[in-house]
Amino acid sequence: MRMIFAKTLLASSLLTILSLPAIASPTTASAVSVAAYNSASPYVGGSIVAYEGKSYHAKWYAEPGQSPAAVATAADAWLTPWELFDEPATPIGPVTPIEPVAPVEPIAPVVPVTPVGPATCKGTTPWDAATRYKPGDKLTYKDHLLEAKTDIWNAAPDHCPTCDYYADLGACDADANQAPTAMLSSPVAGSKLKPGEAVTVGAQATDADGKVTSVEFFANGHSLGADASEPFEASWTPATKGSYNLTAIATDDAGATGTSAALRVMVDDDAIVAPPPPKPDGMRNIGYFPQWGIYGRDFHVKGLDTNGSAALLTHINYAFGNVRNNVCEVGLTIPVDETTGVGGDAFADYQKAYEAGQSVAGIADTWDQPLRGSWNQLKQLKAKYPHLKVLISLGGWTYSRGFPEAARAENREKFVASCVDAYIKGDLPVAGNAGGPGVAAGLFDGIDVDWEFPASCGIDGFCGNDEDTENFTALLAEFRKQLDAIRPGLLLTTAIGAGVDKIRVTRPGDYHQSLDYINVMTYDFHGGWETSTNFHSSLRAPTGDPSTGDVAMYNSHDAIQAMKSAGVPAAKLNLGIGFYGRGWKDVPNVNNGLFQSGTAAAGTYGEGVEDYKVLKNLPYPHFYDAAGAHWVYGNATFWSFDDPTSIATKMRYVKSEDLGGAFSWDLSGDDADASLMKAMASGLGATTDAP
Repeated sequence: MRMIFAKTLLASSLLTILSLPAIASPTTASAVSVAAYNSASPYVGGSIVAYEGKSYHAKWYAEPGQSPAAVATAADAWLTPWELFDEPATPIGPVTPIEPVAPVEPIAPVVPVTPVGPATCKGTTPWDAATRYKPGDKLTYKDHLLEAKTDIWNAAPDHCPTCDYYADLGACDADANQAPTAMLSSPVAGSKLKPGEAVTVGAQATDADGKVTSVEFFANGHSLGADASEPFEASWTPATKGSYNLTAIATDDAGATGTSAALRVMVDDDAIVAPPPPKPDGMRNIGYFPQWGIYGRDFHVKGLDTNGSAALLTHINYAFGNVRNNVCEVGLTIPVDETTGVGGDAFADYQKAYEAGQSVAGIADTWDQPLRGSWNQLKQLKAKYPHLKVLISLGGWTYSRGFPEAARAENREKFVASCVDAYIKGDLPVAGNAGGPGVAAGLFDGIDVDWEFPASCGIDGFCGNDEDTENFTALLAEFRKQLDAIRPGLLLTTAIGAGVDKIRVTRPGDYHQSLDYINVMTYDFHGGWETSTNFHSSLRAPTGDPSTGDVAMYNSHDAIQAMKSAGVPAAKLNLGIGFYGRGWKDVPNVNNGLFQSGTAAAGTYGEGVEDYKVLKNLPYPHFYDAAGAHWVYGNATFWSFDDPTSIATKMRYVKSEDLGGAFSWDLSGDDADASLMKAMASGLGATTDAP
């Protein structure tokens, strides 16, 4: 960024020297008349204004309201478009002009840039100074289609000839029509089919500037027929054995066509006609996908396909949606503030454009595609793995502040309606060339309410109240009512704190009646906020645990038994597995570090916490406790985390207690081979062979 501004300063300074009349040196007082700064006007590089008794020089384009005052007050004044130029001037006597060395042909001044009018590239919008562009955003400027190469705000495409903000994609064609896109959704890629048995070939097709009028299907280039309405499908009965490439060609209302990537299937006599069910015994295997995982962890939805997790999961919970001001707040991209609950990332949700290589379907997003980001990738993943269900998870540790107010009797009906509108009906706010009515319809199969925690304390400084006990039950009932009104079969679930103190202040025997299942968060029992090492996800109470009171019951078994005792059927309960660990440093070498003093160990994303994919590589001895817990200790450092061995123990517990399944927080913590996910699936009775 510093290089960009340096180039700008150089160009604007050269422009000033060549275009201004000969004046006194900037180090002396000038008698040149200088116009007063006007906050309503934009200024281009080279402009000089008078402001509060001094004159200032514009280094580059300054938007209306970007005052020269920042030069004198801001520590980062070098980032402002203004620099102090001269003391302006009351004349102090005759001024002798400096004789020019040679005649200089003045360069025509750059004029303030204004939008160029209606877009001339179909489907695009003209450059706008008030729009913040991200890499890959496309816009029209002077009959050319441009693509942003970096984060840009208020930078006109020609404001700085030496700057490299935009890529010119060529002249616009006013009559251009954007081709539709097509993606095969069935059968599953890699399927084995039998000769002579019919199979449905299906496709998803969209058109950014019109509508899809038909989709024609092909097997090895031979037409299987066309379908003119959604869902786009054709029936195919392969006659002979062999390998087949299935494709689909979508046609839009302007006659443009788009061809899908090929989907390869095998036809053989001994093939299984339909793919096997995801879990032979119907047990749930749920994984949380974190909204922020696409950044520092570089974890994207396609990773669930490539590492084999998608074939083993039954449900994916997308975490999280914010609950604020009595609505499900969608469409904002605001940094998280844990002290207020403000935050959102619509860019990650549905605005980020994925290249073909990052995409589940192998198809690049278009710049104006109404649904992009992780949500579109999840939609593609569902098409490839039809057994998968995807839920939106509301709240979580940071975004739960709004629940107590939203759950009150006077607010809950409208609050729930806002969630249903956004996530089930799919009505997304228009922002970043994405969103619109119904664009996310069909993506989410239900809603997971992750209120942390009703009638108890969650994030530092925020606690619930006595009203929460009744309101939590009523809120879930309202969700159930409105979801059933939309479509029976939509899922409603909740994630609850596993401490017996948090279970005690709610009414599981009542609220479970509104729910399909409950994720019991059987982790984070202990961590670096404590001064003694302990297990963060013990299956049972360990021998020698110094904890007292309710904390002595911070283990998975006691949590599950508390829920059962409250009247919740075992089949509705899922056991939680953390794909991360909690650790301490400065731990004495006593009892292999267990139950010893220590302080929070360093972690990649926070003190005392680290992903399994990192912890598995620590060169320390491994230890297993009879209570169903695992840890490593070495170099005065203690880490408690689950590995495939301890997960196998916990999955046996799930079966012995007749629970409904298990879930993981969160999928980004697993290693590249999905070792933890495969251990969960194997223990639950599913095959670990991904298609």
